Amino acid sequence: MKPVHPSLVVLVSGNGTNLQAILDACACGWLGANVVGVVSDKPDVPAIARAARSNVPAVVVEPVPGEQRVEYDARLVGIVREMRPDFVVLAGFMRILSNEFLKFFPGQVVNLHPALPGELPGTHAIERAFAESHENWRTHSGITVHFVPDEGVDTGPVIASEVVPIHDDDTFETFAERMHECERALLVHVLSDLCQRVIQSRESESV
Repeated sequence: MKPVHPSLVVLVSGNGTNLQAILDACACGWLGANVVGVVSDKPDVPAIARAARSNVPAVVVEPVPGEQRVEYDARLVGIVREMRPDFVVLAGFMRILSNEFLKFFPGQVVNLHPALPGELPGTHAIERAFAESHENWRTHSGITVHFVPDEGVDTGPVIASEVVPIHDDDTFETFAERMHECERALLVHVLSDLCQRVIQSRESESV
């Protein structure tokens, strides 16, 4: 039987500040979930150390030279499935997951993108938004949390989004920090809502 609290597996590639927000929210009880594993495609990144400090198992799944994306994802599936997650959270995971992975986790993969729905897909979205503000037509950007049903880049069904203004006196650093603060808050809020729905569903099934 699965535990009452839903299980999260977090996929990372770097610093892990969004992972840390999830871990902190779980630790204080604001997020009713258990992070049962952290998976990184890169070794020795700060996110792995963050997992270790919270006593969360971390696994590094590095790409093999010459390996096709579907071959990598097949290896990744085997590791993530063993952790039995309710949700797979992409928190700064810098790879596009193929259907070879996604077909095993329908409606369970959640991604965070630092732009509003339909805007600035792909990498460096914060930098691109700030550059466009200097062209005097962009006044804001935002954060989107969405499901990942297929191989589209930042195009899945939107769960929640929030606008982040770009102020006239912003430097890139001040704007980026405001974006990151919004990222952490929105991601934790969305995960809390999703996990609460899972808990309610389990409770109703047990009656």
